[in-house]
Amino acid sequence: MTLMKFAMTSSACAAALALAGCGTNTTNYPEAAPASIEADGPATANDTALPMMATASLKTPDGKDVGTVTATAADGGINISISVMGMTAGDHGVHVHTVGKCDAPAFESAGGHWNPGGAQHGLSNPEGQHSGDMPSLTIATDGTGKQDYAIKDAAFDRLLDADGAAIVIHAKPDDQMTDPSGDSGKRIACGVLMKG
Repeated sequence: MTLMKFAMTSSACAAALALAGCGTNTTNYPEAAPASIEADGPATANDTALPMMATASLKTPDGKDVGTVTATAADGGINISISVMGMTAGDHGVHVHTVGKCDAPAFESAGGHWNPGGAQHGLSNPEGQHSGDMPSLTIATDGTGKQDYAIKDAAFDRLLDADGAAIVIHAKPDDQMTDPSGDSGKRIACGVLMKG
């Protein structure tokens, strides 16, 4: 009987000591964050690794898709890349317009050329140019054309302001002098720039 009491007492003491080892004498420290997680949180619009960008799908007055446009923020300006297909061969005026609206058939809803500085029209105009003025787009005999153009001294947030912006292709070449639109004729394709 004494042996049995001793064994039970020893077991109870062992259990009590084991629990005491997990008591308040140990301090729990938080684990360090893994090295791959940045303390500053997710990327923001101010990070240079992710430039601001907008895209547009160009459509004719009858709703046919004829190309795409990409506008990307760059150092002190905006790069515009245009790619078209299924359009009439020749040189066509192309501009950034002030309103992000492309109501067919005339696309007049896109407003005039983007011109925050109040300048005259045309890359060759001594009193120009509108910020939205670009060289004419050359479309080959197979109906395709590409153009890359850098708009200098332009702010992306001013381009995509409250009423947005659009890219418009015209029927004729731009003479780069005549205000307000370079005598480039009617609007034959339009695309609304949307942030992407």
